[in-house]
Amino acid sequence: MADSTELQEYRTRQTIHAGGEWLEASSGATREIIDPADGRPFAVVAEGDAKDADLAIAAARRAFDEGEWPRTPVAERAALLRRVADLLVRDRERIGLLEARDAGKTVEEGRVDVDCVADAFRYFADLVAGEAPGRVVDAGSADIHSVVVHEPIGVCAMITPWNYPLLQASWKVAPALAAGNTFVIKPSEITPLTTVALVDLLVEAGLPAGVANIVTGPGHSVGARFAEHPDVDLVSFTGGLVSGTKVAEAAAPTVKKVALELGGKNPNVVFADACATDEAFDTAVDQALNAAFIHSGQVCSAGSRLIIEESLRDRFVAEIARRAERIRLGVGTGDGVECGPMVSEQQRAKTEDYVASALAEGAVLRCGGKRPEPSGTRPADGYFYEPTVLDQCHREMRVVREEVFGPVLTVETFRTEDEAVALANDTEYGLAGAVWTADAGRARRVAGRLRHGTIWINDFHPYLPQAEWGGFGKSGTGRELGPAGLAEYRETKHIYQNLAPRPVRWFAG
Repeated sequence: MADSTELQEYRTRQTIHAGGEWLEASSGATREIIDPADGRPFAVVAEGDAKDADLAIAAARRAFDEGEWPRTPVAERAALLRRVADLLVRDRERIGLLEARDAGKTVEEGRVDVDCVADAFRYFADLVAGEAPGRVVDAGSADIHSVVVHEPIGVCAMITPWNYPLLQASWKVAPALAAGNTFVIKPSEITPLTTVALVDLLVEAGLPAGVANIVTGPGHSVGARFAEHPDVDLVSFTGGLVSGTKVAEAAAPTVKKVALELGGKNPNVVFADACATDEAFDTAVDQALNAAFIHSGQVCSAGSRLIIEESLRDRFVAEIARRAERIRLGVGTGDGVECGPMVSEQQRAKTEDYVASALAEGAVLRCGGKRPEPSGTRPADGYFYEPTVLDQCHREMRVVREEVFGPVLTVETFRTEDEAVALANDTEYGLAGAVWTADAGRARRVAGRLRHGTIWINDFHPYLPQAEWGGFGKSGTGRELGPAGLAEYRETKHIYQNLAPRPVRWFAG
């Protein structure tokens, strides 16, 4: 697969950015970036380590303690974020293609991601620009002026995942900059390219040197150093539960603020009354496909658990399996391709293991469950896996309990509303879920009882930058997006001023 001019530059450029300079790794090490569509390297980046992390953190620390950005007026910070959004729109095609090649998405998915990132930058720009300078507190006396203000927290370390590298970076970078922080970021070592591109745009937009710093490298060295470093004031991590736990443990001795988004095992609950007409049935099936198979199921909020009313199960599962078999797999840059490969051979092998365990535990395979035959749109060495529907599943199965992060949909059934809620909540995660019903009262009841951070009613997957995102239970701590997403990157300070000081005379003297 030939490189475009935009991608060829990543064979030669430096990808560590610290203190305003693009650098090679201190060790000179590099890493090849693999195109998951054909299993071949198409870019080379610096392979940083703890020494590079220290350099980047020191640059961010100086920029915060001595630099201008934390003291830049809010209106100027907001204007810079809007310039970044404009640059993203300008470079939509280039960055969308880069995201598609790096993460195995379709080009259209890459373009949509760029649009969403621009929206996030604009949202946080508008949010801070429209805020009052502080909250006045009534102290009960005209002689007291009391105000609560919000200040940047300091140096923010960000560790982002491989599935939505640009989007997840923006959810951290935009509010951190809006609040006046400096940052260091470590993208996933297997999909780093669009985060490097984002730092380029920040520099082009005029962000002062040292405010934005990136270290491309592995989690066990760079990410671990970010989490434990005493000069880091906050660490924000998006990824798996095991790695997130390690980040929290590493951060604990320095008592820094920690925000974790650790994925989910998300229920899509469908009541029979949601499919009373052919049109309604078609919509529910279509949305269930989107919930499970967008980006080959490699989505933290994927609706990988179909929990369906028993009377509807046979018809619904037959139709969803029929349509899943027709999903057009292929290279994401190809015409007519609806779904790309999985991100790596390791991730595909993990998915295959989950499917094998499910079948051994009694699940019934309705479609998929294997690698597709190579074709003109599917190179033999690409990491493709067929969309898979597993029927007659139950909560004791690993595939139902654990996050697969692959194109696998499990089917469970219920008879009553209480049973549906119990099944949907029977998970250690709690990121997102959906309920499909034509009964407005039922929709509100079930949404209120589900223990998940985002609940969709008669829909699946949309999010709004102005609405908080995050989960209950082992899906993590803290929130991204919305006002709470901005608050994660701030310290709250109470300033109490006595306008008429006089002796207290507590002590007689």
